[in-house]
Amino acid sequence: MSIQEKIKQQVTENTIVLYMKGNSELPMCGFSARAVNLLKSCGAKFMTVDVLKDEAIRQGIKVFSNWPTIPQLYVKGEFIGGSDIMAEMYEAGELQQLVKDVQG
Repeated sequence: MSIQEKIKQQVTENTIVLYMKGNSELPMCGFSARAVNLLKSCGAKFMTVDVLKDEAIRQGIKVFSNWPTIPQLYVKGEFIGGSDIMAEMYEAGELQQLVKDVQG
């Protein structure tokens, strides 16, 4: 299985996936911590993928999304954005609604 196939499988088999540095218990950068906090404040149940543990995933996710930075949020297989976009969506109430829509 190629890295692109592996990423596609991760984002399609899990409702909410956050590609980040570290994990939800121990984020390894401020942007990843911000993304985790935003999701937690929405009550989201989400999977994290630590890009620091796998260089192929770290580079592959940037190609997969055509987005140069990490963290990256996927909901139901769709790329949503990084921590800045997540914060804008949260301020507008859109992130909370998105989480509610996909998790009931």
